[in-house]
Amino acid sequence: MNKKTVKDIDLKGKRVLMRVDFNVPMANGVVTDDKRIRAALPTIQYVLEQGASLIVMSHLGRPKGTGFESEFSLKPASEVLAKLLNKPVAIAQDCIGDEIERMAKSLKPGETLMLENVRFHKAEEKNDPEFAKKLASLGEVYVNDAFGSAHRAHASTEGVAKFLPAVSGFLMQQELEYLSKATINPERPYVAILGGAKISDKIAVIENLLSKCDTLIVGGGMANTFLAAKGYNMAESLVEQTAIETARKNKKKAGGKLLLPVDGVVGSKIDVQAQPKVVDADKIPVGGAMMDIGPKSIEKFSNVLKNAKLVVWNGPLGVFEDPRYSKVTFAIAKLLATSGATTVIGGGDSASAVKKAGVAKQISHVSTGGGASLEFLEGKILPGVAVLLNK
Repeated sequence: MNKKTVKDIDLKGKRVLMRVDFNVPMANGVVTDDKRIRAALPTIQYVLEQGASLIVMSHLGRPKGTGFESEFSLKPASEVLAKLLNKPVAIAQDCIGDEIERMAKSLKPGETLMLENVRFHKAEEKNDPEFAKKLASLGEVYVNDAFGSAHRAHASTEGVAKFLPAVSGFLMQQELEYLSKATINPERPYVAILGGAKISDKIAVIENLLSKCDTLIVGGGMANTFLAAKGYNMAESLVEQTAIETARKNKKKAGGKLLLPVDGVVGSKIDVQAQPKVVDADKIPVGGAMMDIGPKSIEKFSNVLKNAKLVVWNGPLGVFEDPRYSKVTFAIAKLLATSGATTVIGGGDSASAVKKAGVAKQISHVSTGGGASLEFLEGKILPGVAVLLNK
């Protein structure tokens, strides 16, 4: 996707307003995982090195939107950023207002100011033009490096770009580059893997991917619904009853492109201590629930993945949070890590799975935005991307 980046615009002496995704996990006012802050560092450091001053903004959690709430303050994130940069990062008491404007305009080149949580104002999620204009007045250039929020048309992700020249940061650029590989002239053979619980959440993704990939592997709860559509008795397995007809239509449309599990690891929802056992997908016992994919399915999927040039994966293939049902998800993660294919993981639980499997660094790209990557794979135009300047 041909969008201008921070390298395509003169930043020297400018005030740069940058949207980041610092929606980080916290406990007792301490950031417990700084991955998203570190992900924005290359762009932040580049902006400062170009002789610009930097105003950083983000949301955190879901505050009421009626003013400051200490549990959703970005102050802990500003402290982590200061340590990573090894220089002070001032924290504003709000994100708009006369005092905030004064702080922003008094910044010297190389200095950084972090605004308070933009969601302390309801106007943020409403994409209120006046609120966006006030945010935009703090800077002279807008940089969006928050791919994880790019699917939302909010004031800080879309509205401000109507008042300032808008370009992407390096993280946004990387996300667009890799996800575009899955939607524009993909390398072949191209294999897509979809997991997770519900088909209804991913109907548009299924339909879009089927029109582009060579093989679509389906696992997780989604596979149960497809198997139920084949007429299999799935017993107590998670099946989306209202989506069975949709699954049947998509299966017919897919033809030989669709790969489903042929066996599974069955557990019991009633007796959580029951020993899991492997059964064929059409022989799930009364009271049993398919919780993971079985060894025959792993072999079937692996044979296809070994020859792939491009693999895109979104959603776990089993209940991977439980060690008894994580074998397939981790096996596929490790297979992709050692393959010669370009591998793109679509954020969310899939990103967590490759991290738990210890292979995240061997994957070509792990997206920072679960919802945004899913909408991108659906073929949607993301509002926070659409407003960026074209090259």
